Amino acid sequence: MANPIITKKYRFCASHKYVNQAWTEEENREVFGKDYRNHGHNYILEVSITGPIDPGSGWLVDLKQLNVLVKTHVVNVLDHSQIEQDVEWFKDKQPSSENILIWAWNEIFPRLDKGTLHRLRLVETHSIHTDYYGPGE
Repeated sequence: MANPIITKKYRFCASHKYVNQAWTEEENREVFGKDYRNHGHNYILEVSITGPIDPGSGWLVDLKQLNVLVKTHVVNVLDHSQIEQDVEWFKDKQPSSENILIWAWNEIFPRLDKGTLHRLRLVETHSIHTDYYGPGE
């Protein structure tokens, strides 16, 4: 029997700007368009965990513990930040949804007590979301 997957949603607001320092301003504007300027999003981060159900609690993960982990190491770090300026990991990376998910995975995965991180989804706008299932084998 396959294990269930539980998903918890977290919300945070953050701003970012896309810029490649090796490019001219014209090249940056051509590639990034209006995203070359500082702008923000009201993000939704979905954290999906899978694993066997604990027979005592009936849960596959303790949501209180998951909340502390995700809020401490991801949400509170990103909330109301200028991502590429305030989070050291992004100093030499674009603050894209793809990179945010890789960073968040690296913050959550090694700290999980129970269950296995199955998927992260970052909703950036009403029409764009990005999924990440980990680095693979």
